Amino acid sequence: MPERRDLANAIRALSMDAIQKAKSGHPGAPLGMADIAEVLWNDFLVHNPGNPQWADRDRFVLSNGHGSMLLYSLLHLTGYDVSLDDLKRFRQLNSRTPGHPEFGMTPGVESTSGPLGQGIACAVGMALAERVLAARFNRDGHTIVDHRTYVFMGDGCMMEGISHEACSLAGTLGLGKLIAFYDDNDISIDGHVDGWFRDNTPARFRAYGWHVVPDVDGHDPDAVKAAIEAAGKAVDRPSLICCKTVIGQGAPNVCGTAKCHGSPLGEEEIVCAREHLDWPHPPFEVPDDIRAAWSAKGRGYMAEDSWNARFEAYAEAYPGLAAEFTRRMRGELPEDFSAHAGAFVEAVDSAGESPATRKASQNCIEGLAPILPELFGGSADLAGSNLTRWSGSETVAPGKLAGNYMNYGVREFAMTAMMNGLVLHGGFVPYGGTFLVFSDYARNAMRMAALMKLRTLYVLTHDSIGVGEDGPTHQPVEHVASLRLIPNLDVWRPCDGVETAVAWSESIRRRNGPSAFILSRQGLPHQMRSVEALAGIARGGYVLRDCEGTPEAIIMATGSEVGLALEAAMSLEAEGCAVRVVSMPCLEAFERQDRAYRDSVLPPHVTRRVAVEAGTTSGWAGYVGSEGSVLGLDTFGESAPGNELFEHFGFTAGNLKGLVLETVNGRKMAA
Repeated sequence: MPERRDLANAIRALSMDAIQKAKSGHPGAPLGMADIAEVLWNDFLVHNPGNPQWADRDRFVLSNGHGSMLLYSLLHLTGYDVSLDDLKRFRQLNSRTPGHPEFGMTPGVESTSGPLGQGIACAVGMALAERVLAARFNRDGHTIVDHRTYVFMGDGCMMEGISHEACSLAGTLGLGKLIAFYDDNDISIDGHVDGWFRDNTPARFRAYGWHVVPDVDGHDPDAVKAAIEAAGKAVDRPSLICCKTVIGQGAPNVCGTAKCHGSPLGEEEIVCAREHLDWPHPPFEVPDDIRAAWSAKGRGYMAEDSWNARFEAYAEAYPGLAAEFTRRMRGELPEDFSAHAGAFVEAVDSAGESPATRKASQNCIEGLAPILPELFGGSADLAGSNLTRWSGSETVAPGKLAGNYMNYGVREFAMTAMMNGLVLHGGFVPYGGTFLVFSDYARNAMRMAALMKLRTLYVLTHDSIGVGEDGPTHQPVEHVASLRLIPNLDVWRPCDGVETAVAWSESIRRRNGPSAFILSRQGLPHQMRSVEALAGIARGGYVLRDCEGTPEAIIMATGSEVGLALEAAMSLEAEGCAVRVVSMPCLEAFERQDRAYRDSVLPPHVTRRVAVEAGTTSGWAGYVGSEGSVLGLDTFGESAPGNELFEHFGFTAGNLKGLVLETVNGRKMAA
C-alpha cells in the first residue's frame, strides 16, 4: 500500500504538470491542500464515481475555485469520467477541465466556483437542503437522507463579505453536517495577508456558533484525520477546521510565496519539485499501485448499493414518500402542474382584480405552492414588503428544519448563493425576495445561477420611482436594464395579475435558467385580453391592443407603463392615429420566439415605434430603431409620493401621446 505522502504527491504532480502544459493556472492551492484532500477523499468522503448524481452522496465544494486542478486531479484519480487527456487539455477551448470548476461540464463538480466566498455560501445552501429533506422524508428506522457537505476555502473566501453572511446563518441554524476546511497559508495574490487581513478567524466562527478545530497542521495526515473525526462528532453545529499550510508545498524555491499562487511553476522548478517530493515519474504518469489505492469505484458502488437496499425498504414502508422523494430529486414537476397552472391563470384572468404585482405574486405562490412541495421560499428581511410568505409557509429555524420558508435576514448575497446550493443539491425550487434596488447586492450569485442554468426565482419588488418617498437610494432606475444584460436570466416585468401568474408558471416550468420577477409597489389595473393575447403572454411579448388596418405606430411597454400606453393609444385613436400596443413582460422569452412570430408582433415595416418604461432607456434602441423613441428615465429619482414622481418625470398619457405624434411625424425628440 503506498504511503499517504505518495498519494498526495500524485495530486501535486498532476496539478503542476497540467498547469505547466496549459501555461496558465494556479498551482499554489493544489500543492498546498493536497495532504488535506487526500485524507478527506480517501478516509471520509462518501461518493460513487460511477454515479455522480447518487442522491445521498456527500457533497464537496471547492470554494477557492482557482485551485481547480486540485479537484480535477481528485476526480481523475478516484475514478470519475475525467481522463488523463482531459487533464492535459486543462484550460483549453471546449475541454472538460476549464480554468475554474463549472457545474454540468465536468462529472463530479458539484458547483461552479471561483468568485471567492460564493462556494461556502452555496455549500451552506446544500447543507440546509440536506437537513430540510432529512426532516421531511426520514422516518423511524428508515434514514434515506444522511450525508455531509464539505468545503475547501482560503483567505480570499474569508475576506469576502458573503462568507460572513452565510456562515453566520449556518451557525444560527446549527447545520451540523457542514464541515469547512480553511486553508490558512497567509498568502493571497498581493502577497502576505498580514497587511490587510488579521482577523481572529477561530474566534469569529466560534461567535457564529460553529465548532472550531484551530491550528491543525495541514501537512500532517494524522492531525487532519483527527480534526475531521472531531468535526463529525459535532452534530449540532457546523465545523471549521483551520489548517496551517504552506502554499505551493513541494516546490522548494517558490513555496510560501505569492509567486506560486497564480502562475505555472516553470520547467526548472517542476524538476526541482519532483526531486524534492521524491516523485521520479514523467509528466502525467501515476504508478499503478498509487492509482489502485486512489480508486473509489469499489467502495463507492458498495456505499450506493447499501443505500439502494435501504431505499427499497423505505419504499415498501412508505411508497408515497419514496415516489415523491425520487420525483423531487430528479427535478421533475408534479404531473398535474401544467394543468393546475393553466387553470390558475384563467382564474386570475376571470377575477379581473387590480392588485400591485407584488400582491399578485403572493397570490401566485398561494395558488401554486400547495401542489409544489419543493417550492422553498424566503426573503432578505423584507417578507412583509415582498409578500413572499403564504398561508402554508412554515419557517425553518434552529431545531425546526422541516419547513418551506427561510428568514435569511439582511443577507441578499448569501440568500441568493444559498438558493443556488438548494437547487444544486436537488429537491427544491427556491424563490427569494428583496427590493429590486438591492439586487445589486445579490447580482453575482444571480449571474452564477444563470451560468449554471439553475431554476431559481427572484421576487424583486418596489420596481421603479413608484417607490416614492424613500427617494433615489431606494428607487431602482438602472436595475431592470442591468439584469437584462445577464445571459440566460429571464427578467419578467408584468403589467397585472394575469401576466404575473404566467410569469410564475412559466418560470417554474423552465429548467435551464433563473427568472426574476420585477414587481410594483402600487396597484396596477387588470387588462382585458383576447384568447390570442392571453396565450401570447408566455411568449414574452404580444399584441395587447390592436388597431384597424396597418398601425401608424407601435407603443411597447412593460409593467406599470402598459396602462399608460393603453391610455395614450386610445387618445391617439380618437384623433385618427392608428396605434398598436404591445406588452413585453419578458424580452428574453420574446427573443426565443421564431422570426415569424416576432415579426407578427413587431412588423418590420412599421418603423415608427415608441417604448415606455420607468427606468433607463438602455436596451430599447434595438426595438425602436433609428426612427423610434424611448420614454424612460436616465437620471436618478427624487423623494416624493410615487404618483407625483411619475408626473414629474413625464410618465403621463399626455406626454407619451405627444412623443408618439412627434415620432409618427418624423420629428423624433429625446425622451
